[in-house]
Amino acid sequence: MIAEIIATLLLGVTRFLVGGHARWQGCSPDPGQRIYFANHSSHLDTILLWAALPRPLRRTTHPVAAKDYWGKTAFHRFIAVRVLNAVLLDREGGRDALDPLKETLEQGHSLILFPEGTRQSERMPGPFKGGLFALARAFPTVELVPVYLTNLARAYPKGAILPAPISCIVTFGAPITAGDDERKPQFLARAHKAVCSLAGGERS
Repeated sequence: MIAEIIATLLLGVTRFLVGGHARWQGCSPDPGQRIYFANHSSHLDTILLWAALPRPLRRTTHPVAAKDYWGKTAFHRFIAVRVLNAVLLDREGGRDALDPLKETLEQGHSLILFPEGTRQSERMPGPFKGGLFALARAFPTVELVPVYLTNLARAYPKGAILPAPISCIVTFGAPITAGDDERKPQFLARAHKAVCSLAGGERS
């Protein structure tokens, strides 16, 4: 109950400060199993993308959060796991790092993933790491939905204490799939392009 109250307050404050209007350009908010993958430029990214989903979808959609940050204290872990419904990823976990994500997908739930692995200050995302490809290969029936988060780097840049009141937008694109014979570099380049293609309306 406490976690739900905090989640409602957190989402409400975030929406009040930076908006987060959802634009479903290439798909609709269906209950099917998905991996939403997006550019990453702010600590607000997770909250804003999760908030853009209808409430029923948030119950079964889990943001992927870095364990070294969101698991470092009991408070951080509470916010990540209990409030935001997140799955913690050990970025130093080697070959087994994706196991918690695979377990979540095996349960029929969805994920929110930031394939860059860390925040970037540029308008366009940096190179994608291979985790998205590995999950796409392991779960070929799960839809892969590109998402572009507009203005988050301006609204809440690295080092900021409070977010600036700059309107942000969450744009959902058309799902992609990994081709049967497609190699990892080609797939990651195509996934990267799918996110970048949604950035046309961002202010520079």
